[in-house]
Amino acid sequence: MSCEKLTIIATKGTLDWAYPPFILASTAAALGKEVSIFFTFYGLGLVLKDLSSLKVTPIGNPAMPMKMPMGPKWLRNIDFGPKVPNVVWQLPWIDNFATTMMKKTISNNGVAPLEELRELCQEAEVEFLACQMTVELFGYSQSDFIEGMEFVGAATYFEKSNDSESTQSLFI
Repeated sequence: MSCEKLTIIATKGTLDWAYPPFILASTAAALGKEVSIFFTFYGLGLVLKDLSSLKVTPIGNPAMPMKMPMGPKWLRNIDFGPKVPNVVWQLPWIDNFATTMMKKTISNNGVAPLEELRELCQEAEVEFLACQMTVELFGYSQSDFIEGMEFVGAATYFEKSNDSESTQSLFI
């Protein structure tokens, strides 16, 4: 069975969780699939105009490797994640440190910035669907979001994903 459509539900709003929906959507669109992303709850943060608040939090990601993106090769090869006691990940400044290190790693590996991935998806005609109920619940206004958003209810997501013969859905 070949799936012609892909719908993605984006529920996470951290920098590290921002990449999977956009990478998968842009790849599927490049392969000729009709793609939509339904942004709900914390996933709404991925389509705000201002992405500066997106961070990485090591305490919520126990499997996240913590390698240095700079310095000598021997230092870059050490995974500090399992070597550091959990209490360190709770220090007030650690999220900023982890975010800086993640952004440096992204840059070092030639991965496109998040804004570029979003634009690539929009250029590929990926539908961006914002959950209207969550927009209201969190006190956002439609002007807080990037251009090209469609504000819909959950029923619209189900409409777009109800054809099990030709639609594949991913929950991220």
